[in-house]
Amino acid sequence: MTLSRRRFTQLLTLAPATLMLGEQARASLIETLLSSAQQPRHADELWLLVEDDISALSVYRGTMLVEHFAPVSLGRAGAQIMRTAGGNVTPKGEFRVNRFNWESQWHIFVGLDYPTPAHARMALNEGLYTERDYANYFAYYRHHGYPPQQTVLGGFIGIHGVGVADPEVHASYHWTQGCVAVTDAQIERLAELIDIGTRVVIR
Repeated sequence: MTLSRRRFTQLLTLAPATLMLGEQARASLIETLLSSAQQPRHADELWLLVEDDISALSVYRGTMLVEHFAPVSLGRAGAQIMRTAGGNVTPKGEFRVNRFNWESQWHIFVGLDYPTPAHARMALNEGLYTERDYANYFAYYRHHGYPPQQTVLGGFIGIHGVGVADPEVHASYHWTQGCVAVTDAQIERLAELIDIGTRVVIR
């Protein structure tokens, strides 16, 4: 998948813009983005909202609720704004669907574009990324069309079914390594509704 010049320019402009923010605003960059992410971008937008506090996934068309799945499972260590590899944390933020795996061990896997430029910027601010890491992040994104998946921030985050896992565990616990898990029937329904580019908000 190639990344259009226009899209890459949008990604590049997001990161330097944060330099103009104060220290407190930079420290909560993703919270700031999330404050406006929970509104539809246009009246007919189909988008997903994952809510950690109620363990639910909702599908909206604009402001109208289309589907509501609960309980869903998140990472074993909960949901946090900053995630590092191996931490079993579901990252909070605003994402886009960027791939589908129809032969996943989790039944269907819907990939998200984590880590986003905002996560990369926060990693730089907090010392998880060096300046070189940060530059390499964008170089990789520009070359491949998706963010690197094997940096200190980890990767391979998505929404998937239960698949080979235990449905009873899914019904009672957060059990994933950072993904959002729904039942196999629910992921089939989601796959009917969403497409590449669908916006996903995890808060």
